[in-house]
Amino acid sequence: MSFRRIAPAIFILALAIPCTAQTVALTENDYKRAENLLGYNVNPLVLHSPARPVWLSDDRFWYRVTTERGTEFMLVDPARKTRMPAFDQPKLAAALSSASGTNYEPFALPFAQFTFEDGDRAISFDIGNRRWKCDTPGTKCTSANRNEIADSVLSPDGKRAAFIRDFNLWVRDVVSGKETQLTKDGVKDFGYATDNAGWTRSSRPVLLWSPDSKKIATFQHDGRGAGEMYLVHTAVGHPTLEAWKYPLPGDDKIFQIERVVIDVDDARVIRLRMPPDPHRSSLCDHVECDGSFADVEWSADSQQLAFISSSRDHKRATLRVADAVKGTVRDVIDEKVTTYFEGGANRPNWRFLPRSNAIIWFSQRNNWGDLYLYDLQTGNLQNPITGGEGNVSLTLRVDETNRLVYFLAAGKEKGRDPYFAHLYRVGFDGKNLTLLTPEDASHDVSMSPSGRFFVDRYSKPDVPPALVLRDSGGNLLETLEKADVSRLLARGWKPVTPITVKARDGVTDLYGLLYKPSNFDPAKKYPIVNHIYPGPQTGSVGPRSFSAARGDSQALAELGFIVVEIDGMGTPSRSKEFQDAYFGNLGDNTLPDQVAGMKELAQRYSWIDLDRTGIWGHSGGGYAAADAMFRYPDFFKVGISEAGNHDNRNYEDDWGEKWQGLLVRRPDGTTNYDNQANQLVARNLKGKLLLAHGTTDSNVPPDNTLLVVNELIKANKDFDLLLLPNRNHGFANDPYMIRRRWDYFAKNLLGAEPPKEYEFHPRP
Repeated sequence: MSFRRIAPAIFILALAIPCTAQTVALTENDYKRAENLLGYNVNPLVLHSPARPVWLSDDRFWYRVTTERGTEFMLVDPARKTRMPAFDQPKLAAALSSASGTNYEPFALPFAQFTFEDGDRAISFDIGNRRWKCDTPGTKCTSANRNEIADSVLSPDGKRAAFIRDFNLWVRDVVSGKETQLTKDGVKDFGYATDNAGWTRSSRPVLLWSPDSKKIATFQHDGRGAGEMYLVHTAVGHPTLEAWKYPLPGDDKIFQIERVVIDVDDARVIRLRMPPDPHRSSLCDHVECDGSFADVEWSADSQQLAFISSSRDHKRATLRVADAVKGTVRDVIDEKVTTYFEGGANRPNWRFLPRSNAIIWFSQRNNWGDLYLYDLQTGNLQNPITGGEGNVSLTLRVDETNRLVYFLAAGKEKGRDPYFAHLYRVGFDGKNLTLLTPEDASHDVSMSPSGRFFVDRYSKPDVPPALVLRDSGGNLLETLEKADVSRLLARGWKPVTPITVKARDGVTDLYGLLYKPSNFDPAKKYPIVNHIYPGPQTGSVGPRSFSAARGDSQALAELGFIVVEIDGMGTPSRSKEFQDAYFGNLGDNTLPDQVAGMKELAQRYSWIDLDRTGIWGHSGGGYAAADAMFRYPDFFKVGISEAGNHDNRNYEDDWGEKWQGLLVRRPDGTTNYDNQANQLVARNLKGKLLLAHGTTDSNVPPDNTLLVVNELIKANKDFDLLLLPNRNHGFANDPYMIRRRWDYFAKNLLGAEPPKEYEFHPRP
């Protein structure tokens, strides 16, 4: 439901604001000026803003950066204190052009990633279905068909690739091409390594290779008896029906996983001696998070496997350790909570340390996300590692030799934005906490394989990034890049304004961003639009790092609006109490905080017209935007709800059962899910509402929106509906949707006539 998953239509328009004798018109130039603030136009204007570094095994790294010449690839050796081009780009471009028959400019090469080969004497990269290899001096390039197995997972030694065929797991020898079937009893709805969480699925196996490349940790995915989801594709002739397993809250049968270890050389399956686990993790609403098998770690000697078993309702997390040869399992840590347990956000904060006879465990038991040291054998708590206000957001590195933990945390530095991430180092004993990134900014840190160095890319929403190299003690070794936004400023671009307002309680500080048109006039009155994503797993603002364009918020403001994004109570990165603010009541959607914050801004700034208030969002934001129009019909005058999960009984089981709780049906026919169902309050609509949904949205199926449509019809309410045929979930940035969104707010909130059928021209 988050934005991860980050046409013609019936469309009826009416003005919500009475037109004066002379209607204001927005011109093509107005829309063009706004389009010029979208990412594909402004991002190329930022120079020396690098991509994340790619570390090599010897602690060197390369990174990609846009300069005055175009895109350049730089290679840095921290030990030797050198920084140079990763390869000769002009010569390589010439050799590649000659070999391929296509002309390539030296600083507009057709790849963003590459791999060093032959002791750095060559690089390899992909263009389409061809794998190219060029020597770094740029004298010769050769190519071959990509001999890769689609949807496979490569072993650590690079010699074998695991893949799924006919519900069973296979491996292929990368050099010889020989294939070996590892499992034999996989069948439909009970296959091995199956990647299906209902809301998302793929053909790629979910597994974790052992460090020695001889074992695979995975599971047999039991979907037998689970309910199905159906979508119909629009086409001429008989429609195509898409059907797959998709459990819902309250279903008797949900996905279960039977954990196994596979001995690859012997093609032997060791089934762990334990009951099946619910298809759950402590990191996300899947057992595959951020591209990895979630909550699973091997020991360095490949003999033990540690993992977390999460209960169906997420209220219990048990860390277990299995013998990878015998299949025996023992419980080490068992934590129970009243709301939901989280072990990290997409990536785990806990660590399995058999060499130190220890577990580093992450818990929010004291209202903050902290690390704790446990004895691996007894399961006894030895000591807290971190404490006080602020949250550990990512355990980045554990140095067992020196008994040190390097971690990112937010909210520990007083007087700074509590969402800014900083890097810290602390001992296993909780002593000598050291801040390693002192700048007042949000830090994106990448550590070298040895841990001797780290690269720090830091910025603020309104301050461009710098890229620096530091040693493990935080000492500055070199400033590698400082972003240059002079070309942006020359275009009239203005940075976003960070804001702080009080929450619904009048006490708690909330943080957000405010966007104004570049020709802002404080003597005027501007309608205000709230761009919302309510959480609970993230918020409206998103990352606190710099971005020249944050979606289309600045572009929308350019048309004559004030746009705000506010992270309300119930969103993460603050205290556990803060995030739990509306647990069991998803219909809250942070709306009391949005209303309180917008009212405060209107009192603070005379140029905000609170009588012309709009709201829009996508996915969870679409759910919240419609909810706002129904629960605050006198406050919000215009709303756009895109791809909303309007009743979580019609959305995937993991989501609702974590944040709303297990479904309880009462004797009187009501349920504990009634307070979050938008269709039950749709009759309250007073303003202008546009509902939009993709007809083949496999994440949030379109019947979520049709439930609301049905109730609006029953209540005889006017509304607008945009169905996008054969579109999946992520259409928020589709040019057609952006244009309709701008048109809708222009007509119904600004009282202006937009240019007819304005056409965007995104860059390839």
